[in-house]
Amino acid sequence: MKAKLTFLVTLMVSFTLCVVIIGMVAVLMAGLFDPIVDNGEIFKLISPAFQTIVGGFIGLLAGVKLSHGEKEEEPK
Repeated sequence: MKAKLTFLVTLMVSFTLCVVIIGMVAVLMAGLFDPIVDNGEIFKLISPAFQTIVGGFIGLLAGVKLSHGEKEEEPK
């Protein structure tokens, strides 16, 4: 049961991370090719948000994988 839950959490986190990364890259690319927008400002806005999101998800995945190795004692 715990292995299945760990798999589902890892799958959901990985999928969410992929969607967020694809969305942020799409917005970044749209801003880079828009002649009205200053490219320097795009990087100032997106870089901290990008690092925070990726760091949080990587930490969550690492925590899930590390806790997966622990074995629960079965009731006697």
